[in-house]
Amino acid sequence: MRADRLVATLLLMQARGRVTAAQVAAELEVSVATARRDLEALSAAGIPVYPQSGRGGGWSLIGGARTDLSGLTAGETRALFLLAGPAAQAAPELKSALRKLVRALPHTFRADAAAADAVVVDPARWGRPDPQAPAVLDTVRRAVVDRRRVRIDYLRKGERTVRTIDPWGLVEKETVWYLIAGTDRGQRTFRLDRIAEVVTLDETADRPADFDLQAQWSQIVERMEGRRARVAATVLVSPGLAPILADQQGRNCTLLGPSPDCRVRAQITADTAKMLARQLAGWAGDVEVVGPAEVRSELVALGTRLVLDNK
Repeated sequence: MRADRLVATLLLMQARGRVTAAQVAAELEVSVATARRDLEALSAAGIPVYPQSGRGGGWSLIGGARTDLSGLTAGETRALFLLAGPAAQAAPELKSALRKLVRALPHTFRADAAAADAVVVDPARWGRPDPQAPAVLDTVRRAVVDRRRVRIDYLRKGERTVRTIDPWGLVEKETVWYLIAGTDRGQRTFRLDRIAEVVTLDETADRPADFDLQAQWSQIVERMEGRRARVAATVLVSPGLAPILADQQGRNCTLLGPSPDCRVRAQITADTAKMLARQLAGWAGDVEVVGPAEVRSELVALGTRLVLDNK
């Protein structure tokens, strides 16, 4: 296509500074006449290209000018710097890449690069230290991108196993990194903070052609949320505290509406009755647990142990 050839010609001029029609023809495998017409077309389109006749002449960009070939719109540029800018604070490579991108952008877009300094992302929760990325993150990330199999030492419930896997994709959720990978038993999910050691193998990873990381992760989250909702308790809480309870419990809380005594009825879920009791114990008299009986029994047992242990 001629459009592709024109872009290739422009890139060639930017790389070499000055070219002749014969050089363009040889590089792009077209006739000299076609190369000359393409160069004239660039000039006619407003690209600062001009010919210089005589010995040592050729076609050049005026003043060594460069043109933007990124294809980014102003909105896309702003969004890119808003998203990548905060991460660049901790990644020197990304900061360097953004600087180079700024130089490649048209002058009218460069003001949007200020968005990189408009947002700061602090992943640490209040009262908690800054979360540290797993030591194996960079190695695993390179293996995912390069499509290389890895051998990992994995720790889970005190058991250490060595596995050879095909890394398919990485996900960060609430500062915890997960690796979705193919194994001899099918797709599995691994926490990176449980990988004690990783070795990249000189073998190509087998990744399904139709693998969709976002879709797979959504299914994993749905399954995990289902497991965490095996037991449900109905509670009553004051209208003022209902939003706080909902915020604390997240997806595990559903506000059901007002009760006859003007309190708010809510449903709290967890994987076990004991875990539910532990989550609700801190609310003491601010929350009344209506049922089920097994959760109320766990609360009684928890309160009894607290009293006895403090005698």
